[in-house]
Amino acid sequence: MSFTATIMQWFKENGRILPWRETRDPYAIWLSEIILQQTRIEQGMPYWKQFMKRWPSVEALAQASEDEVLRAWQGLGYYSRARNLHYAAKQIVEMGGFPKTLQGIKSLKGVGDYTAAAIGSIAFGLPAAVVDGNVYRVLARHYGIKTPINTTEGKKEFAALAQSLLPKQDASAFNQAVMDFGAIQCTPSCPLCPSCPLLETCTAFRENSVNQLPVKLKKLTIKERRLIYIYIRYKGKTAIHRRRAGDIWQGLYEPLLTDNIPDGAVLLRHNVKHVLTHRILFADFYLWEPNEKPALPDDYFWIEEADIDQYGVPRLVELLLEELNR
Repeated sequence: MSFTATIMQWFKENGRILPWRETRDPYAIWLSEIILQQTRIEQGMPYWKQFMKRWPSVEALAQASEDEVLRAWQGLGYYSRARNLHYAAKQIVEMGGFPKTLQGIKSLKGVGDYTAAAIGSIAFGLPAAVVDGNVYRVLARHYGIKTPINTTEGKKEFAALAQSLLPKQDASAFNQAVMDFGAIQCTPSCPLCPSCPLLETCTAFRENSVNQLPVKLKKLTIKERRLIYIYIRYKGKTAIHRRRAGDIWQGLYEPLLTDNIPDGAVLLRHNVKHVLTHRILFADFYLWEPNEKPALPDDYFWIEEADIDQYGVPRLVELLLEELNR
């Protein structure tokens, strides 16, 4: 059998059963794709269910406030996804409904080539091949492609190959099949080669280069930053502020961030490590319970401590709040 036929047969027998695959509702499919960007299915599934229950339609999501969406997203990280999701929901409502062309889908905030192809093929049957990390890995290994996947040349080569393998009348199943194959069978480490239906035609297996493919150039420079958070507690209130536009945590809230530790502040945790894509953060958490109400820096304001759960916070601040609750 051909690569395409083998993958499709494997999918019929081994494909994952996921709730967003049981519908052609573009809203539900789009929501799943945005949540699963840089998020494992096991982690993203509860969020998808929560969003679908709270905002069952794109119109409902568009009417929500950004604060509500960020709060519901809390814990998933990469918060620009949530802001883009909310913005795109308003775009869709203004369009009068979900766009049904690749170009229209790509016009939505936060939607690139991969996401547009996934939504278009699954929701509308558009003949567009998806190319994500799983697809890169499966194709690179099977065809022995050594072109780096994070180069312009590599992206074009893999996109063209994926499109050439796509059965035009069944793009949805094929796209999901290749993604599942990479997630279950042809995994990044310890792939299940002995039971692989493509074993006999796999170049990487034949050349003993499975662990070397796909090739990715190292370009990322990781920087470190140290933070000091002061949680102020004064007569049942605490102080927070909202991160500004252009920030990785834009729209989220945090307690006092400072370089100056006030007298009487108690260290809760030291050197808490938090890893982001381009940066590693090391944070110290302090609790300060002053006798007199302190003046706050610009942009900070007082809230009732009991209401802090109503504000979306970064994961690092979540750790601080968990430490307080202990």
